[in-house]
Amino acid sequence: MNRPHAAAVPPLARIAGRSWVWRLALVAVGVAVLGASAQVSVPMVPVPMTLQSYAIVTLAALAGWRLAGELVGAYLLVGLLGAPVFSGAKGGLGVLTGPTGGYLAGFLLAALVVGWMVERPARSQVLRWFSAATLGHIVLLGFGVGWLATKIGTDLAVQKGLIPFLPGSVVKVLLATATLILVSRLDGGRSRR
Repeated sequence: MNRPHAAAVPPLARIAGRSWVWRLALVAVGVAVLGASAQVSVPMVPVPMTLQSYAIVTLAALAGWRLAGELVGAYLLVGLLGAPVFSGAKGGLGVLTGPTGGYLAGFLLAALVVGWMVERPARSQVLRWFSAATLGHIVLLGFGVGWLATKIGTDLAVQKGLIPFLPGSVVKVLLATATLILVSRLDGGRSRR
């Protein structure tokens, strides 16, 4: 009888468990990574395509759901308070209530979902990472398009906020999975309990 592999302990979660100083440092670095990934974008209207979804799913898989929730929550709070961490070096409440607000809200749920999934037992760690990254992108796009539909209508939201993002999402899922495989090899498989 085949048994599933043991649950994974993500590498950043292990580091964060050392002390509150490490945890705080990882949250700060995570906020910086998310802010930087927001500035790498393809200008599109009404929502730009950025590297954030890649950064979100990858960080969440490396951090686990608790730490991922903390760092994405901190990122959203810093942006809400006006720091220029959102796409186009913007910040403030207007960004969260504008066309991109649903995607930003989806970041938090996607991070929690991805982080939770990678901590579950699975027969294949690579399949777990691929599935988590895929579901993370589905959550992000679902929230984003849903919110955008309240602003510009469902048909236009799908046309402008979903369809153009699908090819990039596929690439980002594959890139996140490849990144996680590389980190696992560098980590020497220590992410097993």
